[in-house]
Amino acid sequence: MGESDNNGMVSMEEEEEEQPLSPAARLFHSPSFNCYIIAILGCNTKFKPDVIKSGLEQTLLKHPRFSSKLVADDGQRWTKTIVDLEDHVIVPDLDPNIDFADQLVEDYISELTTKPMDLSKPLWELHLLNIKTSDAEAVGVFRIHHSMGDGASLISLLLACTRKTLDPEALPSVPENKQAGSTNSGGFWWFLLAFLSVLRLIWNTLVDVLLFGATVMFMKDTKTPIKGAPGVEHNIKKFVHRTISLDDIKLVKNALNMTVNDVVLGVTQAGLSRYLNRKYAGEAEIDGGEKHRKSNLPKSVRLRATILVNVRPTVGIQALANMMEKGSKTRWGNLIGYILLPFTIALQDDPLDYVRKAKATIDRKKRSLESICTFSGGVLILRTFGVKVATVLTHKVLSNTTMAFSSMVGPLEEISFYGHPLAYIAPSVYGHPHALTIHFQSYVNKMTIALAVDPNVIPDPYQLCDDLEESLKLIHDAILKKV
Repeated sequence: MGESDNNGMVSMEEEEEEQPLSPAARLFHSPSFNCYIIAILGCNTKFKPDVIKSGLEQTLLKHPRFSSKLVADDGQRWTKTIVDLEDHVIVPDLDPNIDFADQLVEDYISELTTKPMDLSKPLWELHLLNIKTSDAEAVGVFRIHHSMGDGASLISLLLACTRKTLDPEALPSVPENKQAGSTNSGGFWWFLLAFLSVLRLIWNTLVDVLLFGATVMFMKDTKTPIKGAPGVEHNIKKFVHRTISLDDIKLVKNALNMTVNDVVLGVTQAGLSRYLNRKYAGEAEIDGGEKHRKSNLPKSVRLRATILVNVRPTVGIQALANMMEKGSKTRWGNLIGYILLPFTIALQDDPLDYVRKAKATIDRKKRSLESICTFSGGVLILRTFGVKVATVLTHKVLSNTTMAFSSMVGPLEEISFYGHPLAYIAPSVYGHPHALTIHFQSYVNKMTIALAVDPNVIPDPYQLCDDLEESLKLIHDAILKKV
């Protein structure tokens, strides 16, 4: 879900005092779709609030969205305002010696999901929790309203505020997506293959658009133990994370000639199958038991994830840093389309089959214009019928699917947030009608799995983390056996 202003460009030099809200931004302010981005930053040192505030003044506050408030008289525009950082940087008084610090941090973040933001101020805040947890010396929590921008752009903007720990003047290095080279060899056979590829693209797109339309109207996922009931978007959310080895994921990727996304989707498919099999068995602990090896899953489970895809490239970190430092022009927000990705929920005899099936599904989706069509259809509906109709239809699509899924590549080296070295980055989102959101975020040689759950639906999110981690181990071990 992304936000793009009318001309798709933001200029610090040509910035206007008032800017209209884009249709997507207005959608995110509807009561049934009031979404927020959460970015949890684990830090290797205690936070120095004055240093953080000074850094924000030199960077984030120079971005128009972070120094503008919503004018609610007609609900249609941003207006420039003076930002008082005392209103946005919150440093709660916490006992550094408290027991169960991890639980305190989880409860603190969960409580944020019950509190709306003050619309009379810019719609962002940063909470600095100077309390030691099991994996960080302190925890920072950004909460940003989704109308400020889409998740990919906002995370990229936050990364543009960081620098390499070993080179404090250098921006983070983030891997770039490599495009496959052309296999054009000319001749009749190449022409025939190209023609068949176009036909397949058209067919796949037609099928996907019809299934998307059916989802809007009547097609619902199977009611499983992880699917939320109507109104789930209003419930309190709980955020947990688990760090796994990115090197293990890359070993599987290289052995099977896949992408990192193929592997993490395969791991997710395997982890969900294990978790649901446990739930259908009716036992809290079945590891190593007979019921664990036996499938207790229904024969046919329709379980789909909603994936948001940028139909134009995300703005680079360097461009965003230049915008804040030099006032140069750059795009803000993304043009976002939806993909509905089906998961195969079943226990596989060969752990590698989870990844193979995930890759086949992803490759099939790559040969479709589903995201472009859903984006174009959304724009048409917004312009023709208005925000209310668009909100109802978007809400129905998400309500009729089971979960949200996303993944982002992160820095290759350790980075520091205004001089504070980061241990992990765990982004997520809440306010949409899903009881489960899974996000994978890479950072150096680690991959963080961030879950946002409705605890009324998924009361044991750490068990799901365990199943995801164990699934990667089984897949990794299966690769080593073949070497």
